[in-house]
Amino acid sequence: MKNIAFPLSIQFRISTLSNDFSAHDANGKKLAYVRQKMFKLAEEVNVFTDESKKFPDYVIKANQWIDFSATYSFRDINGKTIGSIARKGWSSLWKARYEIFNQDQQRDFRISEENGWVKVMDSFLGEIPVLGFLTGYFFHPSYIVSTSDGTPIIRLRKEPSFWGRKFSVNKLQVFPEEQTERILLSLMMMILLERRRG
Repeated sequence: MKNIAFPLSIQFRISTLSNDFSAHDANGKKLAYVRQKMFKLAEEVNVFTDESKKFPDYVIKANQWIDFSATYSFRDINGKTIGSIARKGWSSLWKARYEIFNQDQQRDFRISEENGWVKVMDSFLGEIPVLGFLTGYFFHPSYIVSTSDGTPIIRLRKEPSFWGRKFSVNKLQVFPEEQTERILLSLMMMILLERRRG
């Protein structure tokens, strides 16, 4: 994942049994195809960067069966650890909070939801017949990736769409390119977790 042109667009597929989506950059180039393995006790997500989808370039795997406060580690095709993302358990009940760690398990980024009420309304109204189809057009949760000193560098936003299947990723500040891989893998895992929570 190099020389990426922001903003990025992410779209879930609704025609498959698996939980999967594709990510494209501003030039229409496909960056990744992400597929979550179904019916596994410990969650596992495969990230492909080629069209064949035969061998994953990255694997994201949970460290425990229950994901309430699980940590998800990223490994490349050679088994090298790139980093990890951890959900901030109880503090995420109102507004989602995640921490991103580097390969040495040192925290270098934080993801936080901008407005907790948006997710609450999206989840609540989404359970009501007929209205549930419309929430994707009216409620758009957004998340900020910030550095350890609190500087916002990336915003991920749910875009208007049926079934909440479209997201955008915008760059807010310049940051080292070598950190892009870890940040994007973290956002991919977070989208899978937050999308099913409403």
